Amino acid sequence: MGLRLAAVAVLATLTMAVKYTVDSGVAFPEALFWRQAITIPILLAWLALRREVRRLGTQRLPAHFGRALMGAVGMGFTFGAPVLLPLAEAVTLGFTTPIFAVIFSALLLKEQVGPYRWAAVLLGFCGVLAIARPDGHLPLFGSLVGLGAGLMVALISIQVRDLTRTEEPLSIVFWFAALSTPVLALFLPFYASAHSTEQWLLLGALGVLGCVGQLLLTASLRFGQVASVIVMDYTALAWATLYGWTIWGETPARSTWLGAPPILAAGLVIVWREHRLGKQPAAPGTLPPPAS
Repeated sequence: MGLRLAAVAVLATLTMAVKYTVDSGVAFPEALFWRQAITIPILLAWLALRREVRRLGTQRLPAHFGRALMGAVGMGFTFGAPVLLPLAEAVTLGFTTPIFAVIFSALLLKEQVGPYRWAAVLLGFCGVLAIARPDGHLPLFGSLVGLGAGLMVALISIQVRDLTRTEEPLSIVFWFAALSTPVLALFLPFYASAHSTEQWLLLGALGVLGCVGQLLLTASLRFGQVASVIVMDYTALAWATLYGWTIWGETPARSTWLGAPPILAAGLVIVWREHRLGKQPAAPGTLPPPAS
C-alpha cells in the first residue's frame, strides 16, 4: 500500500507536469511523445545494469502493438482532460474506469453482473451528471474527454488482462513505450518547435515521472493484492486538488464536491464486490497509466 501511495503521488505529479508543460507553450502531442520516448532508454539501461534485458522477449508482438495503439489514444484522453479542465474535476471523471469496466465485462466478456455492481454503475453516473451536467461550469468537450479517459482505461484493462497471462508487467510497459513512440513521432513535423531550457527540463521530467510511476505501480501489484492496493488510487484527488489550488488557483466547484463522493463510492463498491467474488478488478490499478 505504501508503494501504491508513492505511485499515485508520482503519477499525480506527472499529470500536473503535463498540464504545466502544455501551458508553458509546448504542443500537447510533443509532450506525449517525450513522455513515452524517455521511458525506453531508462528501462533498457535499468535492465542492462541488472543483466535482465531478456525479460523483454515476447512472442506476442501483434498484441503489444494493438495495446500500444489503444494506449496512445487512451493517454491522449488521460492527459488531455487535465489540460482542458481543472485538475480535480479531470481526475474525478477519470475515476469512472471501474464503472465502465463493469459495463464492458457484461457486454464484451459476457460476465454475469449482479445487482450490487449495476447499482454502483447507476450511482457513479449520478455523480458524473452532478459534475458534468450540461448547464454546469465545465466545458462539454472537456467533460467528454474526461469520461473518455475512464472509458479508454477500462477498455485497455481488458487488453492488459489478456497480456498478463503470458507477459511480465515490465515487458508490457516497455513495449507500450517502444511501439507507441513511433506513432506519436508522426505528429512531430506538425507540432515540434524550439524550446527553452525550462521546457526541455519539463519534457525530461515527464519521461522520468512516467517511468518511475509505472515501476512503482508494478511493484505495488507484486507485493500486494489488487483489491487492497487500488483503494489508494483515490488519493489522487487530494493531490489534484492541492496542485490545482497552489499552481493555478483552482478550487473544486460545489458540483464537484457533490458528484465526487458517489463516483468514489461506486468504485469502492465495485472493487469490494469483485474481491468478494474472487475476481481481478478491471480498475485503474490493473494498468501501468496512462497515462498516464
